[in-house]
Amino acid sequence: MQNLPSHLIDGVMIGSLYALIALGYTMVYGVLKLINFAHGDVFMVGAYAGLFAGLAVGADADPSPLKIAVIVLAAVAACVILGLLIERLAYRPLRTAPRLTALITAIGISLFLENGAQKLWTANPRSFPDLIPNAALRPYIVVGTALLLALALEFIVKRTRVGRAMRAVSQDKDAAALMGISVDRIIAFTFALGSALAAAAAILYVSVNPKITPTMGLMLGLKAFVAAVIGGIGSLPGALMGGIILGLAEELISGYGASSYRDAIAFGLLIAILIFRPSGLLGRGMVEKV
Repeated sequence: MQNLPSHLIDGVMIGSLYALIALGYTMVYGVLKLINFAHGDVFMVGAYAGLFAGLAVGADADPSPLKIAVIVLAAVAACVILGLLIERLAYRPLRTAPRLTALITAIGISLFLENGAQKLWTANPRSFPDLIPNAALRPYIVVGTALLLALALEFIVKRTRVGRAMRAVSQDKDAAALMGISVDRIIAFTFALGSALAAAAAILYVSVNPKITPTMGLMLGLKAFVAAVIGGIGSLPGALMGGIILGLAEELISGYGASSYRDAIAFGLLIAILIFRPSGLLGRGMVEKV
């Protein structure tokens, strides 16, 4: 068990990033019962927005706190706008359509964003400015930031008026509308909030792995989706737990001689959880009326 503490720290760090992205999946599913497969590509756009903002302010030469703040704000703004556009133009017109239609649309948006990014920025990898020069501090900054954002999200959902409205819409849209809640605004807010978390995850991720490509969100998005399913999609604590479990499993598997199975472990866990506990570790089974 050589280097076990190091592997555990790295596993929690990458798991925290999966968890942040998974929170976006689970919020949208909780409100719309939709798997937004474009969420990983929103993450990718956040990374590019942060890169261009960083180059504009010269963060590659001197990553001061002010420049890092500019990078984060640019990434969050780009992702929030993109998330709102996706909701308004692609998903809202399909609100009453069969779920399969919305699912196919989500995959189409994902492909559109990936190919659009390759057209705009080419498929060549780009390097992100080194925002955290001290490598020893990176895991603690990533995990600490992810934990703070998750706690802030939990506060918004459980303790604020808009959070109560989100929970009401997730329970019954028609009843929520009769109670005076603007369902459209709440759903748009949910997309904006999830996209902001994806932007934060993107900046944290490229601070650790400074390589950006137009397809970087594909595998990360799939793994975050797996994390959400492991924890119980629709459950915020479940998304956190699923992300940490997946990150630790990947790191321990690859750290002890089976690195070629690093990506396969995610889908192995997905199959296992669907067989033995389809609702996830913290999810609750639901009975649909037919």
